[in-house]
Amino acid sequence: MEDTATSIAPDWHVAQWFNASSPLTLQVLRGKVVALHAFQMLCQGCVTSSIPQAQRIARSFDPSQLAVIGMHTVFEHHDVMTPQALAVFIREFHLTFPIGVDLPGTADPIPQTMAAYAMQGTPTLILIDRRGRMRKHAFGVEDDMRVAADIAFLLAERELSNDA
Repeated sequence: MEDTATSIAPDWHVAQWFNASSPLTLQVLRGKVVALHAFQMLCQGCVTSSIPQAQRIARSFDPSQLAVIGMHTVFEHHDVMTPQALAVFIREFHLTFPIGVDLPGTADPIPQTMAAYAMQGTPTLILIDRRGRMRKHAFGVEDDMRVAADIAFLLAERELSNDA
């Protein structure tokens, strides 16, 4: 895995959460590896590859060690990709991992979390280590074996410190 651990992952800017009893933040998740899957409901690669991959990851890894988070980040077709439509999508696809709705941009159509992470589009996979550092930032469909290996590598690290 290419080590991009030079920066702390930015905070998420979420308007609404699904499948979460309370708002999730990176601070709340500190100590776990985080797999952040950014997607859109109308993105072909998201529906056919990255969302099923996120479901497989959530089923395959210990949730006490790895948090799988979906981020619905809408940068086009805003009028049809509403939180109400997302709720139906989540139910129809039986998604059980937490999903945040990225806040719309203030000056342009790019949502705030998408801009903070400099995402090129969807699907995007971001892996964040136990200390809150971005370790992988990948645009497009990623191979399951590669992603599983990257996650296993981060889970194997034991570098937690009190100042993290």
